Amino acid sequence: MTSALTRLADWSAGTPKRLWLISFALFFTLAGSWAAASPLGSSPDEHAHFIRAAAVARGQIGGTEVMVPHTVAGIEGHFAETGVQLPEWYRNLPKVHECYSWREAQPASCAPSLGTSEKTAQATTAAGRYHPGYYLVTGWPSLLADGPKGLYLMRFMSALLCSALLASAVVTAAEWRRRSLAMLGVFAAATPMTLYMAGMVNPSGGEIAAGILVWTALLSVVLSPDPVLLNRRLARLGIGGLVLINIRPLGLIWFGGAVVFCLLLTQRRGLLGQVLRRKALWLWTALLGLATAGALLWAAKHPDNSKIDIPDSLTTGVAAKKTLGNTEVYIKQMLGFFGWLDTPAPALMYVVWMAVLATLVVLALVHGRARELVAMLGMLVAVVMVPVVAQASQAERIGMVWQGRYLLPFAVGLPLMAVAVCATRAPEHGLRWRRLAGLSVVGLALVNLSAFYWTLRRFAVGTNGSWVASPAHWAPPGGWVFWTCVYAAAAVAVVLPALLSDRNDTARLPDLDAPRPDRRRRVPEPA
Repeated sequence: MTSALTRLADWSAGTPKRLWLISFALFFTLAGSWAAASPLGSSPDEHAHFIRAAAVARGQIGGTEVMVPHTVAGIEGHFAETGVQLPEWYRNLPKVHECYSWREAQPASCAPSLGTSEKTAQATTAAGRYHPGYYLVTGWPSLLADGPKGLYLMRFMSALLCSALLASAVVTAAEWRRRSLAMLGVFAAATPMTLYMAGMVNPSGGEIAAGILVWTALLSVVLSPDPVLLNRRLARLGIGGLVLINIRPLGLIWFGGAVVFCLLLTQRRGLLGQVLRRKALWLWTALLGLATAGALLWAAKHPDNSKIDIPDSLTTGVAAKKTLGNTEVYIKQMLGFFGWLDTPAPALMYVVWMAVLATLVVLALVHGRARELVAMLGMLVAVVMVPVVAQASQAERIGMVWQGRYLLPFAVGLPLMAVAVCATRAPEHGLRWRRLAGLSVVGLALVNLSAFYWTLRRFAVGTNGSWVASPAHWAPPGGWVFWTCVYAAAAVAVVLPALLSDRNDTARLPDLDAPRPDRRRRVPEPA
């Protein structure tokens, strides 16, 4: 059995194209399972993103500003939303989750029907100011089918986009030395929250997946500028950067942060010169520059005119203190906090995921050199302090609105940097790296499945219901048993290459401590 699995893993990783296709299929199965097994509108602000995507697909890039009274994080205000013209049933989307969100014991069976009226009416969305690129990609299936079918198709389009980005990250990591360890970094970065958001209509999913691709491509470029692979890696970096920057203005900050920290890992003399001489670099730099200019121009022309009644007691200092105190909550949200942030994963998931991350970081600190230690410690500080600075600077204007997933496109760099340092610095003998990677990916796969089932159970029977979601008050199309089995199969299959194969050692990141051959011209000794 083991030999058969090994042959299967070797076959799947035989060529980059084959590895990409298989990785894409498996990630799409995972993200698609979340898309099919989660109630419509059950993720943060999904109703607003559904409306925005459907409007963009119909050519409504902008719309009429409408002030809508809302209460967010306990703070009242009139929020600037965008009015668009859509079939009337879209107006019912904001109501489909209200009966069970933040009522953990209530299953999703209470959700009202969307209706079937195709009469055109105004619907409002809080996402109307966002860049239309993501919504154009995900929204066009709404033209093919009405009602829930069209909404599920939009979710699957989001899953397709994110799966393509994640598959590209896997192929990039497979070029590193110690493939199993490198792939472990990608799997650790693709947390259950990453896969969950990938299956929802929400720009966070594409943002996080693009962040993983940007980090893997950047680390490949700065640690091993292989002339044969350099153009390919620059292309992956450019594609990830274009997606990241065009989704939200924060993407430019996350991209710049990744560049800074990866440059800290640069050890080879002449690396920058070698990369700067590539025409591909300047092509992608020009495209990224145009994307940046377009994103900034869009943001400048679509300001947030909301009027929020921020209490005088919420000062910058108070916001900073509260945000720092919420660090543990934000970390859990990056790993997996589902629904409208009302459905935590099982406690075991947090323990196992954090244990794997902590092990990778500690090993990187043990084996890293001075600049690598600075980079790793800097990332740890940034993961904690960026939310503090970001929220404190905006709290007096918009309140306490930070969520852990906002930082995830940047924070995914921590496990990826750690495995990159271990792959290039750690000695061949000593720690059994394949065994470490194998145990880690098995643990991650099991707790990933537990998070999926636990969330599905919450929607099916509520948190006070049976541990086995039967009889289910609510069930996704196809039933909960089917999607649990599909997710379990994909969660196991996606880790097989890392678990069983460290072969095909060409084009891997080199051991930076290995002696380099002396290429100086030798003078023949006298006879």
